[in-house]
Amino acid sequence: MAIVWLIIIGAAAGFLATRIMNLDTDIITTVAIGIGGALIGGLILRVLLSVMGFAAGFIGAVLGALLLIWLWQTYVRR
Repeated sequence: MAIVWLIIIGAAAGFLATRIMNLDTDIITTVAIGIGGALIGGLILRVLLSVMGFAAGFIGAVLGALLLIWLWQTYVRR
């Protein structure tokens, strides 16, 4: 069940992050960015903000996806 939840949160976070960063990607890339961001940001913020529960996971997923998009645009896309 945790994997399904990660995919759902990752897809939502990836969609939101790609819109915030004004990045035009396909669905697979958007979901992959969101899942990667969920892993990165979710783990970091869960440790720091474990009291907040769901909000920490979602905020962390969006922040992680934003970081992943920035890294991709800065280092890979050139």
